[in-house]
Amino acid sequence: MTCVKAIGRALDDAGLNGRKLLLEAGFDLDDLTGRDTRCPLTKMGNLWRVALEATGDPAFGLKLTKQYKLPMFHALGYGLGASSTLKEMFERVARFSHVVSDAVEYRFYRRGSEYHLIMHSTTDVPFESIDALVGMYIGLCRSLSGREFAPLMVELRRPQPPVVAEFEQRWRAPLRFGAPLDRLIFDCEGLERALDTGNPEIARQSDEISARYLARIERHNVEARVREEVMQRLAGDEPSQEEVASALNMSARTLQRKLGGSNTTFKDILDETRHTMALAYLSTPEHSIREITYLLGFACTSSFTRAFRRWTGVSPSGWRSPGSPRLPVSTNRAMARRSTISDVTFG
Repeated sequence: MTCVKAIGRALDDAGLNGRKLLLEAGFDLDDLTGRDTRCPLTKMGNLWRVALEATGDPAFGLKLTKQYKLPMFHALGYGLGASSTLKEMFERVARFSHVVSDAVEYRFYRRGSEYHLIMHSTTDVPFESIDALVGMYIGLCRSLSGREFAPLMVELRRPQPPVVAEFEQRWRAPLRFGAPLDRLIFDCEGLERALDTGNPEIARQSDEISARYLARIERHNVEARVREEVMQRLAGDEPSQEEVASALNMSARTLQRKLGGSNTTFKDILDETRHTMALAYLSTPEHSIREITYLLGFACTSSFTRAFRRWTGVSPSGWRSPGSPRLPVSTNRAMARRSTISDVTFG
């Protein structure tokens, strides 16, 4: 319901009666407080129609940016704000976006010297809702890394709006309208630079909470349920596909088929989960590499080292060393004490 409330406030800012227009679209603000409250996508589309007709503003999606703050996005918001790099932040977006909404699927990957974030609408959403997402992510990048941040390119499927100058002024990036995909393109250096606000321990805890939340609200989402089971079973031994399938009351073959329908495998999920947790554990001094090997279910330190080299190109000890291009944990924690995630806005 995050977007519903944001639209209501944006309508108020436009000089309209946000509560009245939400009621017209079938929403009562008093009913939007449930922890697991979800909005049907068709109903959300109706709200966008009401809002756009009321404002007549082709840049209304841009106006939503300042309405967002990280705590509005459940545990995911804290994970995004605590990410060690913008690359890590967008990896969390792609992995946990359903914590907030099912309307958009994400693909995030590297291509040469660039990172690409593709936003694929799972239903017929208005162009302005994608405008809002683009503005939100650019604003979040700036709040974490500096006001001068800008993507290399913004590509949108929407036709060119009559207020292009407003888009250019806000995003400060080359724009391409009528593109085949909704896509943000970034330079690798900017996304891989360490963030002063990074806090791996908070990020790890956020990931665990988000995984449990997804498993609860998406019982049909086998990938989310597998990820949660893997995280719970890693310490001491590598969980097998058969063990996880049994915990989910299905055969290993059925699990393999269901994951194949999501274009992933049990091995992929196990590998991604270990990678994420390894970075978090290595960023805190409490755990030795031998302990981390155990916590991630590797049989021996050499196996963990080989996997970590495959993920990052360096050994665990090399990644943790003072010469590594990462912020010391003490710096991260000091920054966390001086500023809270609730201060991070997207404007």
